[in-house]
Amino acid sequence: MYLTAAARTLLARAPARSASSVASRHGSLISRSVSSAVANGGSSSFPSSVSVASNNHSATSLRSMSTMDKMETGTPLYMSLYPEGSTDGGIRLGNIVPDFAMDTTQGSFDSFHEWKKGKWAILFSHPADFTPVCTTEIGRLALKYDDLEAMDCKVATLSVDPVKSHKDWLKDVVAHCENEIDIKFPIIGDQDRSISIAYGMIDPGNLDEQELPLTIRAVFIINPENKLMLSLNYPACVGRNMDEIVRCVEALQLSYEKSIATPANWPNNHADIPMPDGSRSTEFKGSVFLLPTVSEEEAKEHYPGYHSCSVPSNINYLRLVKKDDVEKK
Repeated sequence: MYLTAAARTLLARAPARSASSVASRHGSLISRSVSSAVANGGSSSFPSSVSVASNNHSATSLRSMSTMDKMETGTPLYMSLYPEGSTDGGIRLGNIVPDFAMDTTQGSFDSFHEWKKGKWAILFSHPADFTPVCTTEIGRLALKYDDLEAMDCKVATLSVDPVKSHKDWLKDVVAHCENEIDIKFPIIGDQDRSISIAYGMIDPGNLDEQELPLTIRAVFIINPENKLMLSLNYPACVGRNMDEIVRCVEALQLSYEKSIATPANWPNNHADIPMPDGSRSTEFKGSVFLLPTVSEEEAKEHYPGYHSCSVPSNINYLRLVKKDDVEKK
């Protein structure tokens, strides 16, 4: 199997695991996938996506469960570069997130993993109920909930307040939001701060020293295998942008399902690029890159019309694929 220069560089930067060990683990991933397919009557555990949310994030049809791309040098190999666990108890990208029982505004659940089983999920923390920025954040997240649900992404929010406080506060949230909203997602009560500690939102060593130990504004986006794919941390004084969170979910799902990576400012990227014949093209706006692990053989097989951006190094790593071609795959 021929790997691109970028892929070889990524493998070389993982000293704890050689290329052969990554390949071995990749083979294990494929074997588990095949075993799962056999156990499910010859089909994948998760059916293919049926639609992609549009650039303005107004989802028009319900997605089915997201499925990892089967391109051997694509998403499975790329994901294998991230360890599933940490050595120091921290939670990092690629790690399996901690499971927990949760008491919420929509009832109690024995397992967060079971609650989100086979789906993408957002765990969204706020410092405290009855505070100004948090009130606007929950309202704006409620406005985006239908888009996220159409992307088959579950949402749960959390603070250290009790569930009764959440329920009382939600009346203010609904009243303050300028649009008519329903809070369709559960809000978790984490009074003992056990979930906040497990996810690194509170330092357990500071619990007794802080007069009012509150969670930071955190966002965890978790894939169907319960792996952390993205995390955002904000201070209490800055509210989060819900459009960016929806954009991140869409980008992560596309990468997971299509073995691609989204450029900076996607989908408003590469609006005008130079072509080999000296002309310029506007056809690549919203295009994406192939993952650096994708081999040239599989790139040509799955994305035969990809465009290589010319750079002084002459290394073929800026491989653009038009959005329409990605959706067709």
